[in-house]
Amino acid sequence: MEVFYYVVFGVLGIIVASLELSKNNKDRINTSSAFNSFKNNYLVVYSLMMAGDWLQGPYVYYLYSTYGFTKGDIGQLFIAGFGSSMLFGTIVGSLADKQGRKRACVTYCITYILSCITKHSPQYKVLMVGRVLGGIATSLLFSSFESWLVAEHNKRGFEQQWLSITFSKAVFFGNGLVAIIAGLFGNLLVHSFSLGPVAPFDAAACFLAIGMAVILSSWSENYGDPSDNKDLITQFRGAAVAIASDEKIALLGAIQSLFEGSMYTFVFLWTPALSPNDEEIPHGFIFATFMLASMLGSSLASRLLARSSPKVESYMQIVFLVSAASLLLPIIMASLVAPSKVKGGGISFSGCFQLLGFCVFEACVGLFWPSIMKMRSQYIPEEARSTIMNFFRIPLNIFVCVVLYNVNEFPMTVMFGMCSVFLFIASLLQRRLMMIADKPKANDWTPLNERNAEADPLNV
Repeated sequence: MEVFYYVVFGVLGIIVASLELSKNNKDRINTSSAFNSFKNNYLVVYSLMMAGDWLQGPYVYYLYSTYGFTKGDIGQLFIAGFGSSMLFGTIVGSLADKQGRKRACVTYCITYILSCITKHSPQYKVLMVGRVLGGIATSLLFSSFESWLVAEHNKRGFEQQWLSITFSKAVFFGNGLVAIIAGLFGNLLVHSFSLGPVAPFDAAACFLAIGMAVILSSWSENYGDPSDNKDLITQFRGAAVAIASDEKIALLGAIQSLFEGSMYTFVFLWTPALSPNDEEIPHGFIFATFMLASMLGSSLASRLLARSSPKVESYMQIVFLVSAASLLLPIIMASLVAPSKVKGGGISFSGCFQLLGFCVFEACVGLFWPSIMKMRSQYIPEEARSTIMNFFRIPLNIFVCVVLYNVNEFPMTVMFGMCSVFLFIASLLQRRLMMIADKPKANDWTPLNERNAEADPLNV
């Protein structure tokens, strides 16, 4: 493996370590021992949940290919996962608000464990069921845990600013360190121990089971709007009214969809971008490098969120612009460097520059997650938090399904250009959000609640 990969990984590691070790009082927030205990419990659970997710990611495509399925068959399985998340996400989100977020988190564990079990079968229909279950689990992972955290944080009377600590640490550990360890552990199971491509899924199920045990034994239940007179349709309507009546929520949803749509598209594009002529690249090591870059971003986010200035609405404009510029690199390199016709070999000169740009993008991803979590905690009403968060994922899942279905129809430079445009639009929307951040809401969704109460006064 070329020295270049080790240099990039080493430099990123030194920067992350320096950022963490050089934090001073301005970069830290004084908290209580009760909060620290609460935070650490959540971080343990979240890290176990993310370990269950990260262990599967690198081996899903590989497992399907070992079962003899074609690229088209595998593409349909992936579309089923995103389509399931889109169709069932809002339903499970509403049920989480009504039936309880802790119960939804336990449901996530059970659903994902069942999805892992289906990976033992080479039958296409069984694997399709597994992808549907995985899509439902993904919706729960990215809504129910955050909803439970915010509600429980507020219920226990902790300061609002302390939420940013939990968010940044969750991304640092769950989306960074755990991802690196999970990648190495999965590689150990599959290649070193020769347990086969299904072994990481079994390990994921074990981690999920441990996390579920911690949830059942230490978490209390909380709800969004548990009132008996609210059916799913009423909850959907209430969430839609909340989005339509508050420009800040609508902007937040659009920003999230644009960034995450670009991020998921990047996941499919980085491998062919770095090895257009079947160059031999260390996929696992590059993935670990990306996760280290994400840790760098989350470390920066923890410093920024600990200070009163700049505000999250302000610095995220720059994050989106930088991420847009970083995904322009493949287009720039394609226009400046003549494409090589030599097959195989190591990474090209153009590929090296693109890898550096992709690391910048991953650092922006690390900045994005705790920052968007912070803004969601500020703007999304507690009564329908999970429902609204899953509403945000509908356009995202539609976009990813369309990209997956047409991935061979467009040149790679067009796809990267589209992502860059989306990220630039996100920066413009973020600027608008910054301008109205302190503006009081003209409406909220409480009028709907009042109308419901007037229509059914006996249930008031």
